[in-house]
Amino acid sequence: MGCKKKVVLSGNEAIARGFYEGGGKVAASYPGSPTVEILESMKEYEEIYSEFSTNEKVALEVAMGASIYGSRAMASMKHVGMNIAADPLMTFTQTPINGGFVLVSGSDPGMASSQNEQDNRIFGKFANMGILAPGSSQEAKDFMKFALDISEEFEAPILIDISSRTCHSRGIVELDDRVEKEPSGFEIDQEKYCMLPPNTYKAQYFMRKRLEKLRQYAYDMPINTLEEVDGSDTLIITARGEKPTSLGVGWIAQI
Repeated sequence: MGCKKKVVLSGNEAIARGFYEGGGKVAASYPGSPTVEILESMKEYEEIYSEFSTNEKVALEVAMGASIYGSRAMASMKHVGMNIAADPLMTFTQTPINGGFVLVSGSDPGMASSQNEQDNRIFGKFANMGILAPGSSQEAKDFMKFALDISEEFEAPILIDISSRTCHSRGIVELDDRVEKEPSGFEIDQEKYCMLPPNTYKAQYFMRKRLEKLRQYAYDMPINTLEEVDGSDTLIITARGEKPTSLGVGWIAQI
């Protein structure tokens, strides 16, 4: 078996690559810094239907529809875009996921191109979503693939919260082949998809049980690592990919 191909990608390009490798089918977005290049990078992959939608709410709904049909789907937007998408999001997160669903939110610490610097990790908790936060281009690719997998395993929507620094920084990324995931199709199921009482009571119970399973799984995720720093008593405990590529971890290791 030969060595894997390595390329230099931005965090945004790596998110797109991870979606491609993970068998993604539908990607929708509304353009806003720092996540614009995610969807722009999708044009390289003819297997993926991608669109810039009318606004963030519509982008989310496009991805929701694809996921309900059983396709692996994602929506991307800047952090304040989640405010626009909140109405359908807060109900969709109660719904058992069919095809893997990932929402990518680009945060902007320091407000380089935004009106505020809201922390959407709090939004993710508020919306009862699993949350991953990559710190490098390699992690961005790996976490996207991982998010699609656990989304389907736990029938849960996953939020990837990626900072503007990670979106625009560039790093070496190991590429993998695409793993094709065919849509499972849609079957009418009012109890599962129609969020009106009494269905909502069952959906709330399912959502709470699902979150508890995700919490337990978080302790044993394959992206968790323990790393000793040579010549130091420092032990770094983090959730990341196979390679020590996180920007934050890199700085800690040098202290």
